Order: sequence, then structure tokens, then C-alpha cells
Amino acid sequence: MSAERPTTPAPSELIEGGGRLPLPWLVAPLTQALAVARGHHALLLRAAPGIGARALALSLAQSRLCEAPGPNGLACGGCASCRLVHAHAHPDLFVLLPEIERRQTAWLIGEDKPEAEEGGKRKPSRQIRIDDVRVLLDWVTKTAARGRGKVVLLHPAEALNAHAASALLKTLEEPPAAVQLVLTCSDAMHLLPTVRSRCQQVVVPPPGVAEAAAWLAAQGVVRPEVLLAACDGRPLEVLACQERGVDAERWAALPAELAAGRPGALAGADVPLALQWLLKVCHDAMAAAVGAPGRYFAEGAMPDGLALAALNRWHRELQRLALAAEHPWHEALALDALVSGARLALSAPGRRPGDMAPNPSRTPSRAGA
Repeated sequence: MSAERPTTPAPSELIEGGGRLPLPWLVAPLTQALAVARGHHALLLRAAPGIGARALALSLAQSRLCEAPGPNGLACGGCASCRLVHAHAHPDLFVLLPEIERRQTAWLIGEDKPEAEEGGKRKPSRQIRIDDVRVLLDWVTKTAARGRGKVVLLHPAEALNAHAASALLKTLEEPPAAVQLVLTCSDAMHLLPTVRSRCQQVVVPPPGVAEAAAWLAAQGVVRPEVLLAACDGRPLEVLACQERGVDAERWAALPAELAAGRPGALAGADVPLALQWLLKVCHDAMAAAVGAPGRYFAEGAMPDGLALAALNRWHRELQRLALAAEHPWHEALALDALVSGARLALSAPGRRPGDMAPNPSRTPSRAGA
């Protein structure tokens, strides 16, 4: 934990005054989670990525620690406790994230250093490791400082490696008095059964397209429905695209850019993100090759005359690479190779979707046969 305050909080962390979330689709799940939390010491919030699970968990923790909560149990947003949460300095709140997210959000723990001080000596981990959990276990045994109990926020629980998850089990089952644990996950089946069984689960539904599009438009996103389709309806991922300079126009142009051998919207992306986006292009290209509607791109975005066999080979190769997405690639060379592979797959000659496949049994072996 650290008193270090981020200069610009991430959109998924922002909590407005009065305890209100800036994400309207999370208001009802927050009320539900507060009710469930009154009777359980460990909660598991199940929410798809990119809809604000961390914001929800942080609002729940803030409401639990608030010294002047409203009649609905929501944090007031203005008391000393709420201000300490905003400053990342509340002594009774422990936020445990993967190291890479701790650096990005300044929720630092133990021997963590801000990214600027680390000097890029090594790549931060995307896992929550056993050493991180040991820091947490030492913290939970200490007495609460402000008399409202203590809260642990762990996001996402899938990031716990096997050793870290095992080390947490005893505390999940029998935490010290007045300690509440709030975990998040996108897929509970990726957690140890013993972790799931020790938590009361709260399912957080994704926002509707109209609600998410209206909210994104209010954030200044132009044609939000295009990027919502690109991001599987996850509005915070849309904001992340916008921050990368990828708007609706650049996304729509990506298949044509790749077919011409140019990175387009992929320029500057790391390998894991590039692979995610290429798999989406490949999915819709395969759909277009058989005359089916796409999922991530509007109709007509794919090049004409796609070859399904070439796309199948490309898909298998992308899946193989995705298994090693966290390998320490030379980013520039890897991206060049990925763009080259996309060009070959998207420009390979093929039949139109309505063309009749040739039947070898009806093809004469030679003229006049």
C-alpha cells in the first residue's frame, strides 16, 4: 500500500463526490453488493473485463470504510476516510493488483517502486505472486486504524498464480475479525474451486449498448457504437482505444490497411494487444469469406475475394502465438511479422461467397475426355 497519488486516475477508478460512480450501469450492482456484504466476509464480483469491476470493488470498499455513509449505505465522498481512499492512503484499505497494474495506478505495496524509479530494468509481472500475498497476509493481522474495520480489494482474482491462491485460502475461509475481502473476476472457472467456494458471488451484468453508447458519447467518443462492437460492448476498453488514438474511422480502416501491408491502428500496440485485434480481424474475415455477417467490423470492411483456406491457416497461427503473447518479444520486429502475416492471409485469392465449389468428379481430366 502507498500514499503515492496518481496524477491522472484511470477512468475505471474514478469515484465522484457523494459516493456516486461515474459508470451508471454499476449503480444497481453496487447496491446489491453492499447488501450481500453485510452478511459475508468474502465477496467475489463477477464482471466482464472493461465494464468497471475495479471501480465497483473500490466503491464497495469506500462505502464500507466511509465514516458518514448515506441511508442507502453509499459512501459520502467527503469524509476523511473517503478522502484517504481517493489519495490511495487509507490505512485500512489494501488494494492488491498485478504488478503491472500497480505501477499504472500507483496502488503500490511492499517494496514496489513507482515506474519512473524502476528505470525499466525488468518487465512488470501480470500475475499476483505469492510474495504479494505475503505482504497482504502480514497486513490483515494488524489492528484497524480508524475503527471501521479493514477491507482487502483483490483485482482480478484470475491473476493469482497457483502458489499465491493457495496462500490466500486460509484468510479467505477465516479472516481476522472485521476484515472483509472483495475479489473480482471475469470468469470464475479460472479460479481454484476452493477460492470460489469461500466467497459469496455477485454477478455484474454488462451495460446495454444504448446506455454504454450514451455514456461514451458524453465522454467525447465519436460514433461509439463502432468501437463498442470492436470491444465486445466494453465501454472502458473503448476509452482505452481512444487514448491510443484509435477512433471509429481508424478501426474501420484496419482490415484494408493490413491487406495493403500497413499496420494501421496496430501501430504502437504491444504484441498481446496486436494479437487480440488480429484475431478479431481474422474472425470477421472468415465470416465474410462464407457470406456471414461480421461481429467486430461493419459490413463491407473486409477485402473482396478472401480465401478461406488461407484465413484458416492464419487463424491457427494467431492462436499459437497467443499462447506465447507474454514472451519478451522485440516489439517492432514482432509487429512487422504480424502485419506481414495478415497481408498474406487477407490478400490471398479466393472465391466469392456465392461461387460454386469445383467438383473434382465433374472436372474432365483433359480436353475432349
